[in-house]
Amino acid sequence: MNTVNGGVGGTLEAAQGRVGEATGRALLRRLALDQAQGRVPSIVAAVVRDGRVAWFGARGLVEGEPPSARTQYRLGSITKSLVAAVVMRLRDEGRLDLTDPIGRHLPEAPAGEVTVAQVLSHTGGLTAEPPTGWWERTPGVPVAELMARLDGGHVKHRPGRRYHYSNVGYALLGELVARLRGVPWLRAVREEILDPLGMRDTTERPRVPHATGYAVHPYADVLLPEPEHDAGAMAPAGQLWSSAADLARWAAFCAGDTGGVLAAETVAEMREPATVDDGDVWSGGYGLGLQLLRHAGRRLAGHTGSMPGFLATVWADPAERVGVLYLANTTAGVSRSLLVDLLDIVQEYEPRLPEEWRPSAVDPGLLAMTGLWHWGPTPYTLRLLPGGWLSLAPVGGGGRASRFVPRDDGTWLGLDGYYAGETLRLAADHLDLNTFIFTRAPYDADAPVPGGVAGWRTSGEG
Repeated sequence: MNTVNGGVGGTLEAAQGRVGEATGRALLRRLALDQAQGRVPSIVAAVVRDGRVAWFGARGLVEGEPPSARTQYRLGSITKSLVAAVVMRLRDEGRLDLTDPIGRHLPEAPAGEVTVAQVLSHTGGLTAEPPTGWWERTPGVPVAELMARLDGGHVKHRPGRRYHYSNVGYALLGELVARLRGVPWLRAVREEILDPLGMRDTTERPRVPHATGYAVHPYADVLLPEPEHDAGAMAPAGQLWSSAADLARWAAFCAGDTGGVLAAETVAEMREPATVDDGDVWSGGYGLGLQLLRHAGRRLAGHTGSMPGFLATVWADPAERVGVLYLANTTAGVSRSLLVDLLDIVQEYEPRLPEEWRPSAVDPGLLAMTGLWHWGPTPYTLRLLPGGWLSLAPVGGGGRASRFVPRDDGTWLGLDGYYAGETLRLAADHLDLNTFIFTRAPYDADAPVPGGVAGWRTSGEG
């Protein structure tokens, strides 16, 4: 069977919210094109909407049968995002701070001044690969041996200078988790992430049914089996195996359905760009353990993965509560555009309807504060948002726009944009936003404008 619809995990029973027949056919055709043209031995893919699998497709064979939603493939570097989730749990518990130098927890680590956040976001300057043989194709070494081999020469860039992907960095994070939890990193991932989310198909080594990893000859239709082994100290960088059903649950997690494993605010923090300017010019980036991608106005978060014989990717769009994923047993051949093309097909065939607008009760005092305000001569609009939040943005859009949430002391905390983390105070005749004063009229002489107001003039003389 090449395409089914259903819920995350289990047997993918039919579920409300599945895609229509025409949409499913278009999705399957796009998957089939990649499998045929890329000469992929087998590939599975899924679309997740509102936390449930809306479509599953498969092409090719595994042990003579079409792969199912529970057939295992290697995740590769998607493993990193699972490790990162445990690190963020440790942060939320107060066991570490993201600004901690990693040397505080791993004294023998190279470049101990690199912060935990920099290792999570690949901005610590650490070498990409370990000082061993090709670690993806050879048995791994123990943690103590890896640490002994690493030295200052394996720091390639000044910490914080640039994005430099580091598999070694996630080996260090796996050991950090092990030391702070007092158990192996994988046990912590299983007990704190996999089991609570119901991801029981995700294991350190393969179990039946699983795909065999292959390289496809570039000039002939023949296969070369790729090796599989325990990566040892490097395992947190890419060891795990999983299924489409489990990866669908992880897509829902990345979109915000956290299942209580992490606070939604923490996952949103993981999705924030750590290495690029959050403007309109970047197309890809990295957060705290999650890769980021912009496509057709969407802001996607997830991770790619590759190991010899396997490719995998998962992307989630939290704004639309939709995710896409694929798993394949090939070293090369899956197009980079496959998943965004699947997203585009769903958007074209079955665009999400906007939420119905409904009036809501508001505080009359807050209602009186809405409307036009001025930062100097520049007009801004203060609006009430659903849930009791505020929005302050320049008239016409753009500029220093931010949303604010109320705090118990009567002030408001900036959530995003220029004023993220800053404090807004409301008064009848002015707004005080981190020392900036907004007034109802431009430079209102009756409001406490710093520097005073001498009055408007008809010329620049005098």
